[in-house]
Amino acid sequence: MKARHKRLVFIVVGLSGLAVAATLVFNAFQSNMVFFFSPSDVHASQAPANRDFRLGGMVEEGSMKREDDGLTVHFVVTDSARTIPVIFTGILPDLFREGQGVVAQGRLNGEGVFMASEVLAKHDESYMPPEVQDAMERAKKATSASLVIPESK
Repeated sequence: MKARHKRLVFIVVGLSGLAVAATLVFNAFQSNMVFFFSPSDVHASQAPANRDFRLGGMVEEGSMKREDDGLTVHFVVTDSARTIPVIFTGILPDLFREGQGVVAQGRLNGEGVFMASEVLAKHDESYMPPEVQDAMERAKKATSASLVIPESK
């Protein structure tokens, strides 16, 4: 085999290996991505049905209920336009309470209840995750736009 052919084989094998490695890395990134959705997005069927995602909004006042086991909590997440019931089994963050911002990670079950595997609460009184804030603003705009009554002449 000539030196030129050896170099060509080496380059082809190297590029093939690089392509396989890049494919594996991108596949790993895609399978580990968790997207954020508001309750309005979930009601609009924009959230994935068979994958984990993050649900964010405010914990609705008066919606939190604990089961007798002490670990299972039911609450409702709202973006002021729509609501999604959430069930979480585990220890809630210390800052978790009604009327505060929350981001829950998990998936929807067949009845439209969000089964959370993780719950994140905001860390101080002035902070709200940017995704939650944007979703709340979009929901308010959508609600106010649908309430506009045209003037009659």
